[in-house]
Amino acid sequence: MPKELSVFLENKPGRLGSVAGILAESEINVRTMTLQDRGEFGLMKLIVDKPEIADLALKDNGFASALKDILAILLVDKPGSFNKLAAACDKHNINIIDAYGFVIESNKQAVFCVEVSEPDRIKKLLQQEGFTLLEEELYEF
Repeated sequence: MPKELSVFLENKPGRLGSVAGILAESEINVRTMTLQDRGEFGLMKLIVDKPEIADLALKDNGFASALKDILAILLVDKPGSFNKLAAACDKHNINIIDAYGFVIESNKQAVFCVEVSEPDRIKKLLQQEGFTLLEEELYEF
């Protein structure tokens, strides 16, 4: 199952650069990243090519980080794809806790990353609905 790396950092200049430097030194490729303001602290969420190594490198350098299982759902990059996914979630009473997406190739492929409470069960339901879920190949785009 794909992993999302969460990093808690002080909301001040230089902290983002510190994380980026640690990842670069560890030869970690960042596939996508979001950053959320939490007042004095921020929450950085990343998809990286080597999540376990990245987590360990950050912890070794004093950052609070954690790995979380997510589902990475491959969508066609066209109008209505997100609606199809949302309808399938509604149909199966799936509560999405957190989500973000990114486009791999415009008008061709997009990835929608979601955190859900029962990823194994929901993975099967979404596959039954015809969705492709990415595993290790998520780190290769």
